[in-house]
Amino acid sequence: MRNSNPRLRVGIVILAAFILLGGILPFFSPEDPRAWIRHPRNLPPSAEHLLGTTNLGQDTFWLLSYATQNSLFIGVFVAFFATLIGVFAGLAAGFLGGVPDRIITLFADVFIVVPSLPILILMSSLLQGRASLVLISIILILFNWPWPARQMRSIALSMRERQFVNTARFSGSGTFTILAEEIAPHIFSWAMANFVNTVLVAIATESGLAVIGLSSLEEATLGTMIYWALQHQALLGQRWWWIGSPVVAIIVLFICLFLLSTGIANLSAERRGHGDA
Repeated sequence: MRNSNPRLRVGIVILAAFILLGGILPFFSPEDPRAWIRHPRNLPPSAEHLLGTTNLGQDTFWLLSYATQNSLFIGVFVAFFATLIGVFAGLAAGFLGGVPDRIITLFADVFIVVPSLPILILMSSLLQGRASLVLISIILILFNWPWPARQMRSIALSMRERQFVNTARFSGSGTFTILAEEIAPHIFSWAMANFVNTVLVAIATESGLAVIGLSSLEEATLGTMIYWALQHQALLGQRWWWIGSPVVAIIVLFICLFLLSTGIANLSAERRGHGDA
């Protein structure tokens, strides 16, 4: 990895910066970043306020740090459970076959066919911006687990007839042991790449809903920062530090996740001896 996977290295460095910004710094905030009128309004960037202040009297830097934390929480929460459910459901469908396979495939196909965005917009409209981040995350999980489940089912169908699986079965190993000891090492890199992709999808979906005012307006995320900046005419007022900081953060975060995803895929291919993916 040190010599041949620069994408993964760069992605890890950028991710470390986001973990510092959103995972560590919010705990050292001198105040609640969401509170209004804590500072003079619309101050430009300075030594005291690194990214200036908003029209609501908030320190933009600390607000960005808190918003990054919430966006990362949504992305990781959704990706973890969607990948976990998808992997187990796909493995169960592929290895068990029969009725379990048909039931799991039916549920996966239903959630794949049903368009998620209109449903998310409808539910957000009914909740009128009062949805919690956990509720939004659960809705996103419901529409993201079928994709890894279908892919994992295909992998399971091809791997269950492999020689090493038959050898383990004939030696007396149970299904769970085969999955844990024989299959898991082969799908780990794929699961990690899918996890990173799902983080990106979750953050992008929530940010898109937030920009049009349909996410949780009571909590700060990168998307809601853009929403409030637009509502208070940050562009017309040339307060670029308010609207520009979350936009740049989202762009850099997406680049980071893309580099991580492709880097993990390339690393997996190199370990299998097939070169770059």
